Amino acid sequence: MEPDPGPPLEPEARLAELADALVDGLVAALPGWVEKCVSRVADAWSGDPAGDTVEVPAERLADAGRRAADEVGERLRALLAADVDEQWTGPLAVLRDTVRFPTDLLRTAGVPPVDRDGDAVRMFPDDLYDLTPSSFADIHPDLQAPGLAWGAAKAFVHRRRHLEGDGSF
Repeated sequence: MEPDPGPPLEPEARLAELADALVDGLVAALPGWVEKCVSRVADAWSGDPAGDTVEVPAERLADAGRRAADEVGERLRALLAADVDEQWTGPLAVLRDTVRFPTDLLRTAGVPPVDRDGDAVRMFPDDLYDLTPSSFADIHPDLQAPGLAWGAAKAFVHRRRHLEGDGSF
């Protein structure tokens, strides 16, 4: 028989728990994501008929992954620690800034930008290599469920808070 888990967490406590889990997962996955982005683009470009190859030193790649995890993790923790009504953006928007880490490595290595459609250029002008994640699963497939759970919990807290007040948002 399993132990009684006790009463369910209050919605705001559950939201904080889900936010921590999401950020922890993202921070853990970011170094690998940076590495995969650089490898994918460099390998595709190195396959160019001109025969050019790109090598990014392993220590620079590891450093970029660590810096991405540290810097973006700190920004995500600050964002998600804020009250739901005070959050100035969403975690995916913060995460999208992470493209600068693999982009800097690829640019420094001499990899030319990839062709992108006009919408991508307009929405993400600094993403020269079409790396911008469209979901948490683009960072790592295991992050889709925590991202959805956090979003649903935030929506629940926000809706409940405002419906219990004056009924308006």
